[in-house]
Amino acid sequence: MEFSADQIAQMVAGTVEGDGSVMISEFAKIEEGGQGSLTFLANPKYTPYLYTTGASAVLVSRSFEPEAPVKATLIRVDDPYATVAHLLTIAQSMQEARRTGIEQPSFVDPSASIGKDVYIGAFAYIGANAVIADGAEIYPQCYIGSKASVGSGTTIYAGAKIYPGCRIGSRCIIHSGAVIGADGFGFAPDGTGGYAKIPQIGIVEIADDVEIGANTTIDRATMGATRIHSGAKLDNLIQIGHNVEIGSHTVMAAQSGVAGSTKVGEGCMVGGQAGLAGHIHVGDGAQFAAQTGVHTNVAPGQRLIGSPAEELRPYGRQVAAMKHLPDLMRAVGRIERELARQKKQ
Repeated sequence: MEFSADQIAQMVAGTVEGDGSVMISEFAKIEEGGQGSLTFLANPKYTPYLYTTGASAVLVSRSFEPEAPVKATLIRVDDPYATVAHLLTIAQSMQEARRTGIEQPSFVDPSASIGKDVYIGAFAYIGANAVIADGAEIYPQCYIGSKASVGSGTTIYAGAKIYPGCRIGSRCIIHSGAVIGADGFGFAPDGTGGYAKIPQIGIVEIADDVEIGANTTIDRATMGATRIHSGAKLDNLIQIGHNVEIGSHTVMAAQSGVAGSTKVGEGCMVGGQAGLAGHIHVGDGAQFAAQTGVHTNVAPGQRLIGSPAEELRPYGRQVAAMKHLPDLMRAVGRIERELARQKKQ
């Protein structure tokens, strides 16, 4: 399947600079691009590769000004990163034929409601009174518990588990191995040195256009619901505790975790391996660098790093100062020795 640079520019409302007839048949990283490939330049540190890439065409911003001749055809767009994401989505939809129908062997409870144009893969289990809306795709070996619901156009990849009563919105993507609705971590001392389990009778509610990564776990609420709001994107290997709330369009990178009853606002960014303690509130637009440890409430728009978490700029000054610590310690040692010598005189 091939498109010319001119055709691609028409798809993305871009303008061509160079040979618009060059044919594109694949995507590539800018440093690895070859003949017939399309790449993009979004991060300035990759700019040197623009002048050496073998790619046939490169997506660049409208404001980009090359400092040397460029062999590749340039397609100027408003946002190269967003544009390549859009083109990749188109390419994926063209390459992957959509499936429909119920494969066998699988189990669909007679009381379950199955919409139009639904795909249910082999060895999947759909429980009693579950609802699978129009156009949903349930891949092989998935478990959809009783009274759970899956919204229209949602894709649940192989091996994901949706516990009873949990609700998944429309156009969501749940990747393989994800577990939605397992018991929250609720235990109370029983007076004998052990712990009594606190029943977790709530559910998980996932709104529209949410993506949940592979092997991510979202615990059901003790009471009420653990909620992931619309447009949130969770990476692989994330732990969301019971009664947590993740705001709309918040993004979380792999191996991050949120302890029970914490509320995370809208549009937040959580770096990999960051950890948020329980029962705190994070304001809209807050950002956390990788491995940040958060133990207290966070104001809207704060940018934190380190453990315990600190403001980004003061932390940067501390790190810069630490580089001078060996010299400072040597200087202090010299002063102490000089003072000791003077006392002996």
